Amino acid sequence: MQSTPAAPAPMMSSSTTMVYVPGGTFTMGSDDHYPEERPTHPVTVDGFWIDRHPVTNAQFRAFVAETGHVTTAQVAPDPADYPGALPSMLYAGSLVFNSPPGPVDLRDVTNWWEFVKAADWRHPTGPDSSIAGLDDHPVVHVSYADAEAYAAWAGKTLPSEAEWERAARGGLDGAEFAWGDELMPDGQPRANTWQGPFPWRNDLVDGWLRTSPVATFPPNGFDLVDMIGNVWEWTTDWYSARHPDAAQTACCVPTNPRGGDRDASIDPAMADIGIPRRVIKGGSHLCAPSYCRRYRPAARFPEDVDTSTSHLGFRCIVRPLHDA
Repeated sequence: MQSTPAAPAPMMSSSTTMVYVPGGTFTMGSDDHYPEERPTHPVTVDGFWIDRHPVTNAQFRAFVAETGHVTTAQVAPDPADYPGALPSMLYAGSLVFNSPPGPVDLRDVTNWWEFVKAADWRHPTGPDSSIAGLDDHPVVHVSYADAEAYAAWAGKTLPSEAEWERAARGGLDGAEFAWGDELMPDGQPRANTWQGPFPWRNDLVDGWLRTSPVATFPPNGFDLVDMIGNVWEWTTDWYSARHPDAAQTACCVPTNPRGGDRDASIDPAMADIGIPRRVIKGGSHLCAPSYCRRYRPAARFPEDVDTSTSHLGFRCIVRPLHDA
């Protein structure tokens, strides 16, 4: 374990308790899993404050009540932004996970993802659903712009990928998970993920089919909860297919990197639409050993900035003034 200086007392903001993550150098990425996580390389970040848990429905409701913010999912897309799309498909809504009745082709995500009309943060599975009783669950169906707007309202910002990964590791440099090298130490779930054959049967070993209340599972070494599983979280970095090669960082350890290039982040298969992608981190309640092993600090995935889903949320940070 990497030694770290004592942290200041938790910072209280208008929206949630924040925890101080001390600055330091850590090993970012992994050489053992998906190609986009390679290569491992040292990175240095300055200390920062981060929300102890993802932004909840109750916190997001307070933001909407004060600002009148309308989320991306609540607005019908502009046809000019989506050349070739059928007008009948351009309606307000969001992507919702729905389990198929049995085994399906795992190469086709449409077997479990559906763009549902009128699904949004208040209606997480569709117009007939609600978040009643879910105040302490992470808000979902938020695009990057929605997360950025909340952060600005709260006097905060969103984390870079390096800051997020530093926080998720909890001081365990090089460990597989945020708590060590075993997925379920002593057979006990340490995060809200999928158990069983994805996507058709969740054995609910952890007790949750969809999102769980924040802090249901133990904190990591920095006293942060839900860094792994539950919901994916936005970062500010533009997506790139790999981390910088060793030759690019041979002269010095990158400090406070803000990675990626906007235009290079665009999916080549969707170049005609040209929606840039940001890095999301942490995995979600849908990550499973049988399908998506991205319930690790090193894991990363591209997400279109205009996209919202039933398993994607965010948390905020505050940097010291000299690095704001």
